[in-house]
Amino acid sequence: MRLNNLSVSKPPKSRGSTAVRPPRQVPSRGVPSNLHLPCSSNQVPVPWSHLSCCLTWEMRKRDKLPFFLVQVPGYRQERVEKGLKLFAQLINNKVFLLSFIRTLESQRSFSMRDRGNVASLIMTVLQSKLEYATDVLKQLLADLIDKNLESKNHPKLLLRRTESVAEKMLTNWFTFLLYKFLKECAGEPLFSLFCAIKQQMEKGPIDSITGEARYSLSEDKLIRQQIDYKTLVLSCVNPDNVNSPEIPVKILNCDTITQVKEKILDAIFKNVPCSHRPKAADMDLEWRQASGARMILQDEDITTKIENDWKRLNTLAHYQVTVGEGGRELELLSGNIKSKILILLPREVVESALLESGVKMWHLVKNHEHGDQKEGDRGSKMVSEIYLTRLLATKGTLQKFVDDLFETIFSTAHRGSALPLAIKYMFDFLDEQADKHNIHDPHVRHTWKSNCLPLRFWVNMIKNPQFVFDIHKNSITDACLSVVAQTFMDSCSTSEHRLGKDSPSNKLLYAKDIPSYKNWVER
Repeated sequence: MRLNNLSVSKPPKSRGSTAVRPPRQVPSRGVPSNLHLPCSSNQVPVPWSHLSCCLTWEMRKRDKLPFFLVQVPGYRQERVEKGLKLFAQLINNKVFLLSFIRTLESQRSFSMRDRGNVASLIMTVLQSKLEYATDVLKQLLADLIDKNLESKNHPKLLLRRTESVAEKMLTNWFTFLLYKFLKECAGEPLFSLFCAIKQQMEKGPIDSITGEARYSLSEDKLIRQQIDYKTLVLSCVNPDNVNSPEIPVKILNCDTITQVKEKILDAIFKNVPCSHRPKAADMDLEWRQASGARMILQDEDITTKIENDWKRLNTLAHYQVTVGEGGRELELLSGNIKSKILILLPREVVESALLESGVKMWHLVKNHEHGDQKEGDRGSKMVSEIYLTRLLATKGTLQKFVDDLFETIFSTAHRGSALPLAIKYMFDFLDEQADKHNIHDPHVRHTWKSNCLPLRFWVNMIKNPQFVFDIHKNSITDACLSVVAQTFMDSCSTSEHRLGKDSPSNKLLYAKDIPSYKNWVER
């Protein structure tokens, strides 16, 4: 992958190495095909994940699938298989299944994670019998409502958390039934929003250690120090097709070497799902100088600067990479770098040495949790009014993408084509339960439905698009999506938000937009 004098190559594999094969993934029924949508004027396929949404939401958080891969000795296989078949028959018995779930929940050792796993597994087993699963779910929800009201809890707290198998089953139930709507309608604007956030964040510096960025929707992830940087434009080609057209890649001279590699790989493999792309850690960035010497650029090497127990990650500026007068060609200058051919240390050696010496790593800003910052560093932070303006500018850039997503979710025109009637069925059930318990406050009923669908499904989806798309979400993108998700939830609330000088910045950002979003909800 040559970038004029800069290239990315795969390191040679050591002899005797064994590739670790991931467990075989069996796609669920109706595996979605790629859906094309415009993203920054380019046609980028939506990388739908080929795993069942319901199952993976709980399991993929830990990157493993418990319970499924069980080693059974040969002499026990027949007995185990027979036992599983008998258990499957019992699960299809409503009396047994309800007793089974209630017995599990009565155990003190039955943790929140266990509840989520059991709910996901039950719904996965019953996905071909949704009518039966719905009947079981309604009974569990009715029991939950009775328990909630008997304990004198405020009715609005119902379904606010995931503290029962019923609540997690409800989330998975919506996942199954809203999948078609997500694929045909809401998936495209959600993916476009993710792409827009990622591209906007990468236009400015992003701290590799803290995750803070110059452009952000989240005040907590905003770089408040002044960072000087320059934009460089590289030309790269696909290593699998050297005759393919060159692709321009914008990088920053304050980017770490890993960040540069990630941006290059994103540009070249933008049409390839994340799980099928080369990893930045598996690639080397090589500097081929005019003299013929070659240098592997790394985040850490013998040229890395250490000052007062702080070790700064290498950037392109550290290696004095600059842009020539034409602005297109990359001119690499050796400058004060003493060694043109570096001796590379194994990563394990570097990490252990850092651990032993107590050296702290930093990139653009030193971690605020450490008390070693100089007073001048603290004093150089911009006042809130200045960085609030930057938050608003970022919000304005992303406004269209947020509006498109919310309009798609709230619009009755979009809903009519794909949103299942089962959603109304569940809302009618909640109204019946409210009538049964003489709850006539419309705000309570609205809150139940908001906690039921927007909170349990859409907020989770907006915050975690990686659950349905084969993508990588970094910390700054996660923080921005969390702000959008909170705005979505505020739009579904009936309460009025009183804003003041102490209000969170994310509330102030969308204060003028939320009334319009609420009108969409009421519509």
